[in-house]
Amino acid sequence: MATQSAVVRGAAMVLMASSLALAGCSSIPLVGGSGNSSDAEAASVGIGVNAYLWRASLDTLSFMPLSSADPWGGVINYDWYSDPAAPSERFKATVFILDTRLRADALNVAVVKQVRGADGQWVAAPVDPQTETDLENAILTRARQLNLADAR
Repeated sequence: MATQSAVVRGAAMVLMASSLALAGCSSIPLVGGSGNSSDAEAASVGIGVNAYLWRASLDTLSFMPLSSADPWGGVINYDWYSDPAAPSERFKATVFILDTRLRADALNVAVVKQVRGADGQWVAAPVDPQTETDLENAILTRARQLNLADAR
């Protein structure tokens, strides 16, 4: 019991120290800083990632059921989706937005595929890597459209 209390106290001290350290960092978006943000940075003030990539991800994959979305961590999880034309296969996707800037390397899409076996059970199947690339390109295209629409 005493060991657990010491571990909990130690973890609390580390969290408190890192919170204090982050509070003084002006280079981390949305934490500290001088308040002199440009219009491009202002677009991402409400969330922790690029707002255009976030909105474009939600728009592009709106046909899939949304499982969870973390705008601060930049992770959007979609639940299983089966195309009515191919009911024996289903897909699940996760979008990772990795930056506050609108860049191609700030986006990663992971797709999981399952097919229904002869026994009716779902079995993992390989996903064509081009599928993930195509989804990323579609999201980036939509994000650029949203950015251009805001610039007008």
